[in-house]
Amino acid sequence: MATQPQPQPQPLGDAASVSANIQSAWVVLGEDNQAIARAITSYSAPLPASGSADPNASCPLLTVDGKASRMTLRVAAGTVPLRTTASAPADSKPSSFPVNVCEAKLPAGAATASVAGQKLPLPKAEPQRILVLADTGCRLKKADNAYQPCSDGTAWPFAALATTAAGFNPDLVLHIGDYHYRENACPDDIAGCKGSPWGYGWDTWQADLFKPAAPLLAKAPWIMVRGNHEECARAGQGWYRFLDTRPYASATSCDNPADDNTANYSEPYAVTLGSESQVIVFDTAKVGKAALKTTDAQFQVYRKQLQSVAAMAGKTGMSTTIFTNHHPILAFAPVAGANPAPGNLAMQSVMTDLNGTAYYPTGVQVALHGHVHDFQAINFASTHPATIVSGNGGDNLDVALPDPLPAGILPAPGTTLDKITHHSSFGFMLMERRASPAKGWLFKSYTVAGKLLTTCTQTGSSLACDKSGFVAP
Repeated sequence: MATQPQPQPQPLGDAASVSANIQSAWVVLGEDNQAIARAITSYSAPLPASGSADPNASCPLLTVDGKASRMTLRVAAGTVPLRTTASAPADSKPSSFPVNVCEAKLPAGAATASVAGQKLPLPKAEPQRILVLADTGCRLKKADNAYQPCSDGTAWPFAALATTAAGFNPDLVLHIGDYHYRENACPDDIAGCKGSPWGYGWDTWQADLFKPAAPLLAKAPWIMVRGNHEECARAGQGWYRFLDTRPYASATSCDNPADDNTANYSEPYAVTLGSESQVIVFDTAKVGKAALKTTDAQFQVYRKQLQSVAAMAGKTGMSTTIFTNHHPILAFAPVAGANPAPGNLAMQSVMTDLNGTAYYPTGVQVALHGHVHDFQAINFASTHPATIVSGNGGDNLDVALPDPLPAGILPAPGTTLDKITHHSSFGFMLMERRASPAKGWLFKSYTVAGKLLTTCTQTGSSLACDKSGFVAP
């Protein structure tokens, strides 16, 4: 079981800092390695009898190295009128957020931090263990007639997974997107999800992410990557309120569909992982499946952003640059009864325009993805980055890839496969820094219960796993 943080003394007489009001508190890392403390609170300060209200009065005090200061209101509680969504209007509803979201930048080198008596995990200068997971929510989607039994801890094991993973004491958590899946109401005759919250408001975010992930939010800071379930017509409103690392703004809130062409894209950024390693975070929330024409507005957005990625990947002193986005680019999507589909054609079309069939710019050694609900670790005989898919964090699993793969099947033109290791069971991945003088990381795939399935050793852009082909749990 994960060790729970010990309560810290809270300031006396501060109503906003009463621990019972704090629904969740955590630390997220943004660009330039800025650590940001976030808190979701059900407290709203009473309006003063006279004079203007302090917008931050509803926020708790953040105590850093013994000094307390008021957190800043990121976005106030409120209900957003119904907007166009991925579902029919009859299967949608306004998004209710009866909570205030508060934040504060944490100073580099801070030794301790707490909110309302809850100790916050702080970044480590040289993280040794990084937990990787994706696609963690519970699927309720009328269009697919998909109603996952959210109340069944085996059918939707995210809470158990989070508890197990927290027990590994990670220094950092990397979530590669798709936090939210409960889009439509569960029919009354389906017992496994009956009564579940649904839609895009706070109650659903709490059920899909903040409650089950509590042990991991308390254990380590997070890097949060956006998935397609967080695009504007889906859970984008909650993404910007709760998880996005940049300042909140109405024009990028996903509240108004007229702003979607801006709000569905955010600029990439890099987070350094101590010496010689970095993660580049890339937003593909709105990417489609088909190749893009060069005249397409989305093509132009991604092309410009990938040019920024090239500059980041060229940073001196890095032996391992990890590119992470939600949709697999040089990996497979299993298809029941047919050959696997290749990687994302839209991203491939833009990357080919920039880098030919190398796809990635020079300097990227590893690519991490979610979206496909299985585990894949791919080493290439061609000069392409080692690619790992870790999308088996809780949502309905995909069928297993065929074993062996059909002859001639490739994730993208110009690639040559060496070996693939894969499985289709729920679980998570742990990155462990290789002991000096070796450089790079070990990538270990685990089941929900913490059973080690395979270990892959990364050296540059090569990945050598101790098992090959399908791995049975």
